[in-house]
Amino acid sequence: MVVGRTADESVDAPGRAPRAGRSRRLRRLGGITLLASAALVLAGCTSAPTPEPTASTQAPVPTPSATPTPDPVLDPAAGALANLAYFDFVNNRLIAQNAAAGGRDFIDSLVAAGFDKARMEVTPDRTAVDLEADSIQFSVRFDDGCLIGQHGAVTGYVSTARGLLSTGRCLIGDTRPIDW
Repeated sequence: MVVGRTADESVDAPGRAPRAGRSRRLRRLGGITLLASAALVLAGCTSAPTPEPTASTQAPVPTPSATPTPDPVLDPAAGALANLAYFDFVNNRLIAQNAAAGGRDFIDSLVAAGFDKARMEVTPDRTAVDLEADSIQFSVRFDDGCLIGQHGAVTGYVSTARGLLSTGRCLIGDTRPIDW
């Protein structure tokens, strides 16, 4: 027994100073190890999952039937905004069938869907220097405003409901005659 040293102190080698606290660190490390082991043991004590019932014992579960959303319809007596959903429905259906649809395609599709051709405007498919237009615009005029659509390779399809211009028209700039 070494006199003058506590039980927690020890000597590493002859002539070196004692290392106080080494035993405390070992006890602390042992305590941490014990806690970690206890956690693992407790984790293994959880109950086993309940087995799923087999097909022969499982009652049939009714599947909810989704009520299909009806397609929008044209209401010529309603205003532009009230018909925007139908306008989009018709135009998106055309684009799904023909992604390269031009102005005449949109006008013909809208007429077939019940819109009044006499109230429509469309921009040219080609520019003044005979290049393909980046996009085309087309519109249907209502008493309270306009439905305006635009389609092009860069823009895709976009639409809006807007008020009439002071000219009584829907589109700004040159439009082509709808004479077919």
